[in-house]
Amino acid sequence: MLDSMDLRLLAALQKDAHLTAQQLGEMLHLSTSQAGRRRQRLEAEGYITGYAARLDPLKLGLHVQGFIQVHLGTHGPDQSAGFARMVNSRPEITSAWTMTGEADYLLHVYCADLPALNRLLHEVILPHPAVARVQSQIVMDQLKRDAPLPT
Repeated sequence: MLDSMDLRLLAALQKDAHLTAQQLGEMLHLSTSQAGRRRQRLEAEGYITGYAARLDPLKLGLHVQGFIQVHLGTHGPDQSAGFARMVNSRPEITSAWTMTGEADYLLHVYCADLPALNRLLHEVILPHPAVARVQSQIVMDQLKRDAPLPT
């Protein structure tokens, strides 16, 4: 069970995962050891699943961001597992969700340019035996970056 101090600690870490136990303690009016123990407990209980650096895609040469809706032609467990393996093998696909509604999957992708996106679509995704069709959208501008979860 989370208390208000846990929620404040989680909110602070989502904004800056580099905060030390001392800094967290100062922010939350706790001792360094109390803040450190709370953080360790939240990690152990799975509330904090990891820490990662956010990279600038443009500086890495990834100039095209897109979303691809995938519609499967067949929906058996073997087809779904094969599609999942393909998705997990492709670094351009940074996130993937199974969906309700018309599309079966929604893929978030980053590519160097439009020809790279075209190759991903026509040489990787569309030839997959389970895929019936795709619909892609290219991101023109991102109004809001992936934000911290509400706490």
